Amino acid sequence: MSAGHHHNHGPIPHSHHDRHGGHSHMPTNFSRAFALGIALNVLYIIVEVTYGLLAGSMALLADAGHNLSDVLGLAVAWAGSELGKRPPSKRFTYGLGGSSILAALFNGLFLLVACGAIALEAIQRFSSPSPVASITVVIVASIGIIINFGTAMLFVRGQKKDINIRGAFLHMMADAGVSAGVVVGAIVIYVSGWTWIDPLISLLIVVLIFWSTWGLLSEAVRMSLAGVPRDIDVEDVQRYLTSLPGVETVHDLHIWPMSTSETAMTAHLVLPGGHPGKGFLASVQKEVKTRFAIHHTTLQIELEDEEADLCQVDCAEQHE
Repeated sequence: MSAGHHHNHGPIPHSHHDRHGGHSHMPTNFSRAFALGIALNVLYIIVEVTYGLLAGSMALLADAGHNLSDVLGLAVAWAGSELGKRPPSKRFTYGLGGSSILAALFNGLFLLVACGAIALEAIQRFSSPSPVASITVVIVASIGIIINFGTAMLFVRGQKKDINIRGAFLHMMADAGVSAGVVVGAIVIYVSGWTWIDPLISLLIVVLIFWSTWGLLSEAVRMSLAGVPRDIDVEDVQRYLTSLPGVETVHDLHIWPMSTSETAMTAHLVLPGGHPGKGFLASVQKEVKTRFAIHHTTLQIELEDEEADLCQVDCAEQHE
């Protein structure tokens, strides 16, 4: 991790983490996982389309279309992950880490669209069930389970800490579930002849995908609106800062995500006795990172509560 540094501008010291140099807080590089996942899924789409046409299976052709949306989802997640590694510039002073949040948001939307498409197809098949070449469907869909589950496992390490990686993981697990449903449906139809089993299983899969996607989408929306990440308790941070020696009050505390894996914080600390001395800002920054996983901290020290003075100025201007 690159070392933090401090600047002193007159009476108002700042502490912030240097994002230049050193290594990023982004999780392990998943470029190879994205490339492999996309390559495997493109090959599988070709297989599905070929055998879907040969077997006359609309289920396989529809699943090929769904897999195509997953390739797009993986590509978006990969793009977001790569853009997030770019260093800060004069125009984007925090870098492009926020693109990973947009990627997670798009991935959540793609999954919801996929849910709608699968549900629509399932409802249509209830009213007009079509014969299924069961053996061919079982073989091809079984290959899909292996490919999709294998691709999902490439992202399992990073999906708990980065919602962009979680989006890719959920996408592939959802696909593995769809393929498993197709296999079970084809076997039941082969044994019993009940063609309505296929669309019923599809609808059950839609419910599972929607349930897993909703959490991803709501978190991505919150992060895109600069909301506090769900694993950080603002009151805990406030209590910690207030407990620091010499701190009377804390105000203007702001915590927001810079990317799907990095968090920033700013706060004003009122210390009537003055700056505690060398090492204070560095120790607070280190403790904030250790306790709350906040990587980029900026602290403004005030000798008295200037918030009230600023409020009086604002209020006076509003009345004029």
